[in-house]
Amino acid sequence: MRKPLFKEAPVLTRINVMPIIDVALVLVVILLITAPIMTVRDLDLNLPAAETRGAEDELRVNITLGESGELALDEDLITLEHLTSALEARLVELDRDDVLVVVRADSHASYKTVSQILKKARAAGANRLAIATRQGQEGLS
Repeated sequence: MRKPLFKEAPVLTRINVMPIIDVALVLVVILLITAPIMTVRDLDLNLPAAETRGAEDELRVNITLGESGELALDEDLITLEHLTSALEARLVELDRDDVLVVVRADSHASYKTVSQILKKARAAGANRLAIATRQGQEGLS
């Protein structure tokens, strides 16, 4: 019997998953970079200053109040009259009791409107409320 000129190639029994892992990691990085940008409506704000700063990595819903009275719930523009129902729907959608509702109000916004927003948030079922501020400077009084 004659020997073959070439050896037989080994049979591949495994799938190479390295390219799939590389693509998945790139997608995760893109998601981590773009997710914080898309969670808050981009209204022009001048937040009031404070000396302390709370936790920022919690599950939260943002209510944004602009200087001229425009209002947004996360990325959706809404009116003050629809805030309770929209926030209630968002809290039901998240289905968690520990959701932090953050009110981001311009420093020149009406205190009366901020107070109404806080009351409406409580009426919608928000258990945890916070008011966003920017990090204060030294000598703040």
